[in-house]
Amino acid sequence: MDVRKALLIFLGTVCVGLGVLGMFLPLMPTTVFLLLAAYCYSKSSERFHTWLLNNRWLGKYITTYKSGLGITARQKCTTLLTLWASISVSIWFVGGRFWVTLILLAVAIGVTIHILWLKTYRAETAAEPLVVQAEEA
Repeated sequence: MDVRKALLIFLGTVCVGLGVLGMFLPLMPTTVFLLLAAYCYSKSSERFHTWLLNNRWLGKYITTYKSGLGITARQKCTTLLTLWASISVSIWFVGGRFWVTLILLAVAIGVTIHILWLKTYRAETAAEPLVVQAEEA
């Protein structure tokens, strides 16, 4: 195994751990870390990638996002809260450097727009049976 693959597997595993923490901690995002883990695994280990996508607790976060069904309202809320909290802390640490603050705010606004434009996944709508129209003779 080369160093690049080993590093990607390590980073993917760290992201899975952070994603699992996000399932229980209210301000920690889940989907973002699991998508990053899926990316790392897809570039390094088919076995880990398949395990993650088929995992009964973690796989749904990735598959609903990747299939275009969106993310839950809770995931949107926690992602945005975490985003703005981390950007605010970063701006505070930068100490008023105008251009850095401007760039950080631009990134936060862009990511916020992206998250808000994502579909909101509702499990009950995904489970509705398909209605088949009867053909008229």
